[in-house]
Parts: sequence; C-alpha cells; structure tokens
Amino acid sequence: MAERLVYIFALLTVGLIRCLPLSVCFLLGQAIGALMWLILPGYRRLARENLTIAFADEMSEGEIRQLTFRHFTTLGANAVCAFKVPSLSQRQILGIVRIENLDLIRQNIANGRPVVLAINHIGNWELYAQLVFQIPEARFGTVYQALHNKLVDDLVNRDRRRLGLLTFDRKKGFQDALMLLREPGGVGVLVDQHAGNSGVWTPFFNRLCSTSPLAATLAMRTDAAVIPVAIYTDGFARWRVVMSEEIPWDADKSEQLTLDINQALEKQVRTSPADWFWVHNRWKTPLPNFLINGAKRGIYLPGGAASVSPFCVVVRSPNWLGDAVMSVDAVRAFKYGRPDAHLAVLTPAKLAGFWRRVGGVDEVIEIEKDESVFSVARRLRGRFHVAVLFPNSLRSALEVWLAGIPRRVGFKGHYRHWLLDQIIPAGKRPPANQPVHQADVYWRIAARCGAEERPPVNPLWKPNRKERVIGICPGAEYGSAKRWPADQFRQLILQLNETMDCQWVIVGTSADTPVAKKIAFGIPNITDLTGKTSLEDLMDLLERISVLVTNDTGTMHLADFIGTPLVSIFGSTEPTFTGPRGPRSVVIRQKVECSPCFLRECPIDFRCMEEIPMGKVIQAVKSSFK
Repeated sequence: MAERLVYIFALLTVGLIRCLPLSVCFLLGQAIGALMWLILPGYRRLARENLTIAFADEMSEGEIRQLTFRHFTTLGANAVCAFKVPSLSQRQILGIVRIENLDLIRQNIANGRPVVLAINHIGNWELYAQLVFQIPEARFGTVYQALHNKLVDDLVNRDRRRLGLLTFDRKKGFQDALMLLREPGGVGVLVDQHAGNSGVWTPFFNRLCSTSPLAATLAMRTDAAVIPVAIYTDGFARWRVVMSEEIPWDADKSEQLTLDINQALEKQVRTSPADWFWVHNRWKTPLPNFLINGAKRGIYLPGGAASVSPFCVVVRSPNWLGDAVMSVDAVRAFKYGRPDAHLAVLTPAKLAGFWRRVGGVDEVIEIEKDESVFSVARRLRGRFHVAVLFPNSLRSALEVWLAGIPRRVGFKGHYRHWLLDQIIPAGKRPPANQPVHQADVYWRIAARCGAEERPPVNPLWKPNRKERVIGICPGAEYGSAKRWPADQFRQLILQLNETMDCQWVIVGTSADTPVAKKIAFGIPNITDLTGKTSLEDLMDLLERISVLVTNDTGTMHLADFIGTPLVSIFGSTEPTFTGPRGPRSVVIRQKVECSPCFLRECPIDFRCMEEIPMGKVIQAVKSSFK
C-alpha cells in the first residue's frame, strides 16, 4: 500500500511538472534547491565536505560555501527539468540542447566498433536518453540500479524505453548489455558512484575511492571504444552535451582504464563544478572494513601513496605502558592496512616517548596531565577521517565525538555507545580454560576494521656480547601482590654473583627506590637507576642489557616489545592474559589454588610469590646467555 501511495504521489508530481513551461520548471527547481540547501543541513554539510576534498587547494572556504549553494540550486533546476524533458518534441529538444563531438560515436559505429559511454550525474542527465535519436543506425542502452519501489522504478524508466533506449538492471547481470555492444551498439555506464566492496580503489581528485570497473570490463570484453560524456548546464534552461576524446586502453591493464575514466570524469567535473552530484558520498569510508588492503578488487595506485591525499587515522592509546605495548600490533595495523594511511597516536604525555619509537606511527599527539577533554577535541578537530579507541573510557569517546571525527570506532565501553558509530562486538566469552590474551583483544578491533595479518616487528635489542648486564625490575604499580619480594631479588643477585661475572642495574620509578636500596645494599656490582631514567632512556637501556628479571609490569611489556630476553615472575595475575609473548621470554610462576586472584594485595599468605623456585629463576637467567 505504501509503495502504491508513493507511486501515485510521484505520478501526480510528474504530471504537474509536465504541464508547466520549461522556463518555469527551471525557476521552480532553483527555488526548491535553495529550500533544500536551507532545510537539509546534513546534505549541505556533505556537499561542502566533498567540495573541500576536491578543491581545498584551489578555493577559499567562502568560495566553497558559495559553490555549495550554487550546486543546490543547479541540482534542483536540473532535477525538475529532467521530469519535463521527456514530454518535449525532438524539435524542442534541439532548441535547448547543443551536442558536441557526436561524430566520435558515429565513426566507431560506422567502423563496426561498439561504444561504451562513460556517463555520470553531471547536469540534466535525463538528456542522455535523447542521444538515441541522433544516431538512428545503432541501438543504445544503459545499465542502471533499479529502485526498491517497482512502480516508481517503472515510472522513471518508462520514458527512456519509449524513446527506444534499452535499460539493463545491473542486478540481473550484463549479458544483454554485452549482446547489444556486439551488434555493435552503444551502452551507457555510470562511472561516478561509490562502488562499495565491488570497486577498484583508485584515485579521484587525489583521494582513493571505490570505483566501478564495469565500464572497463564491458569495453575489454567487446573491444569497445570508451567515450566519456557529460551534460553541462549552459545558461537558463539550456544544456550542452559533450563527447570527450576516446580513452585509449591496453587489454592487459583494466585497472589503468578505470583510473583513466576517473581522470576524465575529474576533468568533466572541473568544467562545471556546480553541475555534479556533490550530495553523493563519493569518498565514503567503508563500514566496517575501512582498511582496504584486502579489498576484493584490490587497489590501483600507480603513483604510490605520495600521489594521493592521506587517509588520516588517530588511535587513542591505552593509558598504561603495559597495555600500550600490548596494543602495538593492532595500532600499527591501521598504518599498514591501506597505502594512503597517515597514523597518529593520541596518548598520555608519559607514553609519548614509547610511541615515537614504534615503526609506522607518523605522528604522536600528547595529552598533557589535567588537560581538558575540550582542549583535546580542539586539537583534533578537522584533521582525521577515523578515530579508533583502545581505552573503554567515556572520556576517550567524548574527545573524538566533540572533535567531530566522522568515524569513531571502539568497544561499547562505559555508557558511551551513543558516541560511537562503529561498535566492535566483544565476541563470545571464552571458556575458562582458554583465556584470551589482552593483545588479541586489541587485535579484534583492527580485525573488525579489515586488518588481515599482523605487521612484522623488527626487534630493537642489540646486546653487547662482551658484557653481561642483567636488569632487575622489582616494582609493579598495580600493587604489592604482583611484586616478588625484595629479599628474593637480593638472593638471586648474590647467588648468581658466586658463579657469574656480570653487572646489575635496577630500573623503575622513584616509588621503587626504597625497594631498590634494600636489594642493592652492600652489593658492589649493582647500579640503582630507579627514578633516574625517562621512558626513552629506559628503552635505550633495555636495548643493551643481556636479560631482564621482572615482575608483571609495564617495563616487562616494553622489554618484550624491544626483544630483550625476559625472565618474568607472575603471582596474582595470569600470563595467558597479559604475559610476554616474545621468543626470548620465560615466565615463571608457582600455581596455587587461589591464583590468579588479580588482587592488588594478598589477603592471606602470598604463597604464589614466596614459593617461586629460586633454582628455576637462576637457570632461566643463565639460559638466556646461551
């Protein structure tokens, strides 16, 4: 019933328009376009954003705003006149339309060669159907996308078919279009729409977009000439139909032909910018897979990434060092998941030094201590196409929402689902005996955005083989339940000093200094660096030491990232959740009935740490030198 009502309304609207003079239709359309500009802010914003993509380097913001308004009035005029045109006689049509370079089509048909017309949504595109009268010696057709409302779809195509134009619903395949081309005939193919998962990713106005390969495919299967066509508004209720020069093509380079069609379209758009359909999201960010390296039809970028504008992604880093390190694979996937990616990491200032050392990160944006969410949002506004959130906090979502970033990706988090437009499913809860590592939880975000494999990481570890330097990290900010007792660390040092010639360094924050002093008291070959190293200094040190003996803490993850051999001691936490994963890492734990408890402080006897076998730790340290 609803479809029929819509059809009746459309039929009455078309009938009313066809009763009006063409000049009145043009004026009415301009007025409707101006009204749409006023009452449809979403489409107004989309048109302005698209025009900015195309002309930001050539026009000022004021000129783009003026062009946006002119586009709406031109689009309105052409849309209303498109309903009027089929009611005009051929004599009347020739009075309002000037056709240029029609011989480009005639000559090919006369020579027995079919023609693929690369058509678009420039100007009054319903005039394409009128071309059938200009070359009566051949048949013409067009490939189109059928409307959901079959009655309205028939209404739209009825006049086209009455004129003799054949219409081919793309959902029903292209055999009929191929047969027409082989007569030979001509087939019009729209080339200016976002092609989604079926397109080849190639540049248009210096930015990658999904482009239909259909025109190139039809041409190559039938040896057809490819001729771009555009219809420009050429004054008040007047139009100009222009056939551009044939695009040469090589049978082995279909992607190049698709790119050449895009470039021809760009020239046509530049000829009359107000005429093109800017309210279509030509540069749409795919949902959910905006990492496009795995796109079905691939990417064609012969000029390399430097030849296109970057696709800018900002990733909000976790707030803790260990979590940040565990997120590295997933973060880097947003750089290597598409060739045009510019990757920025938004991070607490205390972690900035780490992110500057991570390969693939193009920019680090620091959040200063006590900086307001509004200040962060101001620094992000207008710069990024996508924001990816690794923390689950409400604040991290507010930062990017207030910044107006179009795509905001993350887990549902704490009361923030309304701030996100791509929510990553948490997935099924794994069995208790199959825990999921936190790095894999982070990777789920990247995978849901199209990442296919983890980028390779080259270890930073460069040990001095002539010296044996063993690092000690006795702290753990989370709580005492994660800390191997200081006297155990001290016993380890004393026992190894009896059998090895080595040096020791203790690392940590200034909060760990009292424990470090207790461990190092009276031992000559030990250096206490707690509270004396920046994050960058710590990374430099971890690159050079022979092995690190550590609790489950951020420094452990940092060393694992660098590739430093590790002996990690676990008590209250679970290594399958947050343990090191590097090939040079050894985990030692004493499993008791209450572990892992994940408590900050042990409420009973601390057996999980007290009973760690010293012999195992000593053996693990010695084995790291082999």
